[in-house]
Amino acid sequence: MKYQKFIFATSVILFSSFVLINACKKDTTTTTVTPTTPAGPQLVFIFKFDSTQARLNNLGQPSVMPAGHSGQSPIFNSMSSHYIELAPDSLTKFGNGDVLYRAPEVGSGTSLALDFNQSVIVGGGVPFYTCPISSVTPGSYKWLRVSLAYQNYTIKWSAPSYSLYGQPGTLASFIGFNTYITKYKIKDSTVVVNGDKAQGYWGFEDPYGVVTGQSAGVTTVPNPIQASSPIPAGSCVVTGRFSGAFTVTGKETVNDTIIVSLSTNKSFEWKDANGNGQYEPLNGDTVVDMGIRGLIPIIK
Repeated sequence: MKYQKFIFATSVILFSSFVLINACKKDTTTTTVTPTTPAGPQLVFIFKFDSTQARLNNLGQPSVMPAGHSGQSPIFNSMSSHYIELAPDSLTKFGNGDVLYRAPEVGSGTSLALDFNQSVIVGGGVPFYTCPISSVTPGSYKWLRVSLAYQNYTIKWSAPSYSLYGQPGTLASFIGFNTYITKYKIKDSTVVVNGDKAQGYWGFEDPYGVVTGQSAGVTTVPNPIQASSPIPAGSCVVTGRFSGAFTVTGKETVNDTIIVSLSTNKSFEWKDANGNGQYEPLNGDTVVDMGIRGLIPIIK
């Protein structure tokens, strides 16, 4: 009985401001919509999750872990995007480049939200968007902007007082500006929402239960050209530079692939109460940031 009480408590305080919910074990998956791929040369976008890539701050500069904080590099299961834009140079304002994709949205004005039911959710190494190269405006592009909407990954937590170390847990995190969700699957459990959730909403599942909450911290969104080309406040538009430039002539005869390499280098960050580098929610550790730590577009 004492162990059962501990199990319950562990799940309840994994993050700050927890809200306990009921979860069901139905085999229900999120509906995804895969873009059609017409004949002709295609431009293909693929996610890569790299824990060794440089860890950057909001300005695209190297980020040192603050004193009293620790981080771990999650094992990414899947991700979805909301927006893709090619920008010719660092002076190109947000939205003035070649916008290739914008995910379906619902509502209007201040209640506008991403429609999670129509999200394209994929793992690393799998195309998440494909379009005809003929639809891309010919030109030379130095920058890529990708708005990230949802991420699902595995982290580890410990509870030394109960001799529990490196326990696995799955986090589903909504990092878009606002998301309309009917339901979503974390790992084995499905959470019903039927409403809008602001940036930072999350659901967490471990072997002992499911909890949800709303992050009160900041979501890091690296943008090396923030000074000349800022992104909208509250968005998750990550910006990265090509090595050289990505050039479209309009006479392509074969497919082009852009690997969107995302830095997961200690992207799960918390205030470490005792400074031992282990995430211990029972000992007062609190999560402060779950944002991606950089983007490098690689032409293949």
